Amino acid sequence: MIKNFIKTAFRTLAKNKGFTAINVLGLALGLATCMLIVFYVIDELSYDRFNIKADRIYRVNNDIKFGGNSNSFAVSPAPLAAAFLSEFPEAEQVVRFRDRGGFQVKKGDQKIKERRVIYADPTVFSIFTFPMIQGDPSTALKDPRSIVINESTAKKYFNTVNVVGKTLTVNDSVLYKVTGVIKDIPKQAHFNYDFFISMPSLPESREISWVSNNFVTYVLLKNGASPKALEAKFPKIIREHVGPQLQAIIHLSVDDLEKQGDYFRLSLTPLLDIHLHSNKEAELGMNGNIEYVYIFSAVAIFILLIACVNFMNLSTARSSNRAREVGVRKVLGSPRKFLIAQFLSESVIVTFIATVIAVLGAWLMLPLFNHIAGKELLFSVQTFTWLIPALLILIVVIGCLAGSYPAFFLSAFQPIDVLKGKLSAGFKGGWLRSSLVVFQFFISICLIIGTLVIYNQLKYIQSKDLGYNRDQVLIVQNVYNIGKQTKLFKKEVEKLPDVLNVTLTGFLPTEGNNNSTTLFEDHTMDSKKALSSQIWSVDENYLPTLGMKILAGRNFSNQMATDSSAVIINETAAKKLGFADPINKQLYMPMDNMAKIIKPVHIIGVVKDFNFHSLRDNITPVVLQYQDDWGALAVKVKTANVSALLARVKDKWNELAPGQEFQYSFMDADFKAAYDTEQRIGAIFITFTSLAIIIACLGLFGLAAYAAEQRTKEIGIRKVLGATVSTIVAMLSKDFIKLVLIAIALASPLAWWAMQKLFLQSFAYRQDIQWWVFAASGGGAIIIAFITVSYQSIKAALSNPVNSLRSE
Repeated sequence: MIKNFIKTAFRTLAKNKGFTAINVLGLALGLATCMLIVFYVIDELSYDRFNIKADRIYRVNNDIKFGGNSNSFAVSPAPLAAAFLSEFPEAEQVVRFRDRGGFQVKKGDQKIKERRVIYADPTVFSIFTFPMIQGDPSTALKDPRSIVINESTAKKYFNTVNVVGKTLTVNDSVLYKVTGVIKDIPKQAHFNYDFFISMPSLPESREISWVSNNFVTYVLLKNGASPKALEAKFPKIIREHVGPQLQAIIHLSVDDLEKQGDYFRLSLTPLLDIHLHSNKEAELGMNGNIEYVYIFSAVAIFILLIACVNFMNLSTARSSNRAREVGVRKVLGSPRKFLIAQFLSESVIVTFIATVIAVLGAWLMLPLFNHIAGKELLFSVQTFTWLIPALLILIVVIGCLAGSYPAFFLSAFQPIDVLKGKLSAGFKGGWLRSSLVVFQFFISICLIIGTLVIYNQLKYIQSKDLGYNRDQVLIVQNVYNIGKQTKLFKKEVEKLPDVLNVTLTGFLPTEGNNNSTTLFEDHTMDSKKALSSQIWSVDENYLPTLGMKILAGRNFSNQMATDSSAVIINETAAKKLGFADPINKQLYMPMDNMAKIIKPVHIIGVVKDFNFHSLRDNITPVVLQYQDDWGALAVKVKTANVSALLARVKDKWNELAPGQEFQYSFMDADFKAAYDTEQRIGAIFITFTSLAIIIACLGLFGLAAYAAEQRTKEIGIRKVLGATVSTIVAMLSKDFIKLVLIAIALASPLAWWAMQKLFLQSFAYRQDIQWWVFAASGGGAIIIAFITVSYQSIKAALSNPVNSLRSE
C-alpha cells in the first residue's frame, strides 16, 4: 500500500512539473537560508560554553558615576581578587587579567609584533578550560618572567610543542621562560590570547589602590553559591576598602558620595552572558550583540514561514483541480483514510526532496556566507547529530501542514457534488490563499524596510562629521619600538614630499586607547567640582594633522614653555565645567592613584567635539595635555600615489630600525573596521531579504499561473467581446495588487517599531527613519508583484480565445 502511495505521488508530481518545481525550489531555498541563519545563531550562542565550569564563572564589573559622567567598566581594582577570597565564602577561586598591549618577540633576526598578550594569575587554568599539552597548570604562571603559550605560537617560534624550559626574548632584552603550552583557545571565546604572562611579572598587580581599575577579574563560585547573595555583600566591601581611600582623596565618605547622586558599585556578569549581553568599557575582546541574534532568528523564522506558506498556497490552489479525482476514487470504493494518506504522502515527498536540496545548497553556500558574516562555520559530524533529527521533524511537520488542506478537506467531498462540478471554487473563493499571500508580502516588506533602515544608518555613519578628518591619514604603529630614534623618525617623515603634517601620539580617535582621570576646579579636590574625563597626551601637530577645529583659545606651541602645564578641552568638557569662558581657567589633576601629587593645569583652548568611541555612545569629556606619547605616528598626506609615499616612509623606518617590523594602517580603514559588525549585518540582511523576496515571488508566480488557468474561458469570452490585452492584464493583476497593498499597510508600522527598538535605539547618533523608506519599500513590493503576475497575465491575455472556447 505504501509503495502504491509513493508511486502515485511521483506520477502526480511528474504530471504537474511546473508547480512541483516551484514548490521544491521555493521550499529548498527557504530551508537552506534558514539553516545558514540557524548555524550563525547557534555559533553566537555557543560562546564560552567549552568551559566546563562556565555556569559558575562570573566577571566582576565596576559601575562608577562621578564628575558628571556615568561609566560601566569590565575592569576592577587590583586588590579586589584577594579580598574576594578572604571575605566571601561563596568564592572558590579568583583570577585577574591585565592587558597592557602587545610586545615584540625575537625570532632569529626577525622581530615580530604580537598583540594577543595578557598577564594572568596562576589560577587561570583552574577556572577556565584551557587544556595544557605541556607543563603543570597549577604552577605554570607562579613565578615572575614565566610565560604560557598556545600550540600555534609554540610551532610558530620553535616548530614544536615540546618547548617547556625554553626562552622567548621580548622587546629586545627581556627573557621569559616558557612553562606551559596550551591548546589553541576555541574561536567561540569572548577573549582569545596567544601569550599568558605570569602576574607576578607585573609590579602593578601588587598595588593597593581601590580607586584605580585596570584588572579584569573573574570569580569561580562554589557549587550552590548564589550570585545574587554575593552581589548583596558588595556595598560592604566598597565601604570598607574604597571608602577610606575616597575619604583621603576627595574628603567624602561613600554615603556622602551617594547622597550627592554619585556612586561606586560592583556587579557580576555570568560568563555565558558576556559575549552577547556585555558592552562595557575595557572589554577583553569584541563582543557580539543579542539584538542581532534576535533579528536574525526572526528573519530565519520569517523566511521559513514564507517558504512554507508558498508550499501550502500552491497545494491548496491545485486542490480544486483534483476534486474530480477524489470523486472518481470514492466512487470506485477508496476509503477516506487512503485519500488522506495519498495527499499527505505527496506533500511529505516534496518536502523531503526540497530538504535534501536545501542541505546541499546550504553546504555550497556556506563558504560565501562565512565570508559575508566573518565566521568559520562548517558542516561537521557534531552538526549532523542535531541537524538530521531536526530536519526529519521539519519534513513531517511541513509535509503534514501543507498537505492537511487537500488531505482533510477534499477527502470529505461527496462524489455526486464533485462529479457535477459544484466544488470548483476558483481563485476568487480562496480566502485562505489570499490571507497567506498577504502574510508573505507582509514579511517581505518588513524585511525590505529593515534593510533600507540598516543601509541608511551605515551610510549616515560613513558620512557623519566626526569632528576630525580621517581621509589620507597614514598611521605607523608601535613607533616606541625604535626608542630614542622616534623623534628623528618623525622629523625624517615630515621632510618627505606630499606629507602635510605629522603628529606623534597613540591617542587617536580610531585607535581605541583610553586613559581616564578626574580633574578638579580647585585644589581642595571638591567632588562637586570634579570632571571625569579622558586625558590624552599629544603634541602641537595633533590638531592640524587630524583637521580638528579650535573653537576658542589656541593650539599648543613648542615655543611656549608654559604649555607643559597647559590643556585643551573639548566642548563637552567645557559644558560640564560650566565656565562662561574657560580660557586660562585653572584645573587640578592628581598625578598618582592616591592624589598625593597634584598638578595645576590651565586651559588654553577648546576644541570642537569629536567622536572617539562608537557612534553608539555619546561624546564624553576629553582633555588634551602637551606631553610626549610614542604610541603611533599619524601622517597627513596629499597624494594620488599613496603606495609610493608608503614605500618612502617604510625606507625611513628601515634605516632607523633595521629588523623591526613595519606596521601601518590608514585612519579611514580603521574607522570602517570599527563598524565591521554593522557592515556585515547589513550585507547579511540584504542577502536574506533578497532571498525572501525571491521565495515570495516564486509562490506568487505559481498562484498567478493558477489564477489565469482557472479563468481561461472567462478570458476567452472577454477577448471575443472586444477586451484589450491591457484590460485583461489589469483584471488578473488587481486581485494580487490589492493583497500587496494590505500587506504594506500592516507591515509599515510594525517594521518602524521593530527597527527603532531593536536597531536604531542602540545608536546615540542615528538617522531617523524617513518617509521614503516606506514609500520605496511599498513601491518596490508593488512593482515586484506586478512584474511577477504580469508575465502570466500577459501570456493568458495573448492566448487565442478559440483554443479556450473550443469545447463549449
